[in-house]
Amino acid sequence: MIPTRPGFAFTYTHPAHFIALGFGAGVSRFAPGTVGTLLAFPLWWLIRPAYGPAETLAIVVLLFAVGVWACELTGRHLGVADHGSMCWDEVVAFLGMLALLPDEPWWQITAFLLFRFFDVVKPPPIRNIERRLKGGFGVMFDDVLAAGYALVVLALAKRFLL
Repeated sequence: MIPTRPGFAFTYTHPAHFIALGFGAGVSRFAPGTVGTLLAFPLWWLIRPAYGPAETLAIVVLLFAVGVWACELTGRHLGVADHGSMCWDEVVAFLGMLALLPDEPWWQITAFLLFRFFDVVKPPPIRNIERRLKGGFGVMFDDVLAAGYALVVLALAKRFLL
């Protein structure tokens, strides 16, 4: 029987668990999705200087595909398709945002706050799509939509306020 909130022992039982649980960030007892989103920052700091924009977006797409597999398998093992401890979806979606934003702290912090807002609130049609899409792809895709909403707000702010 898998515990309601998996711990580090579960995280290390399979590579898919390690990935889906954000290298262990998802075992956080407080806001695992937020902790997972924060994990994107050090990953970004490693990726950003080494690759150009096209390569970075290709890496994000690859990480999305790996996340579909990892979240699908981990969800089956946990018995919950979109378990709250799985936070790779937040990591990848926010990495994608960072790849598209100016490399300035104000943009990144605002993007973080907006992404978390849209990921938690799930305005239409995100919640409906989340309910309809199942498996690893569904887990990953709703966060891409939340990132899209956040990027639209940032684009509008840039256009009309800055």
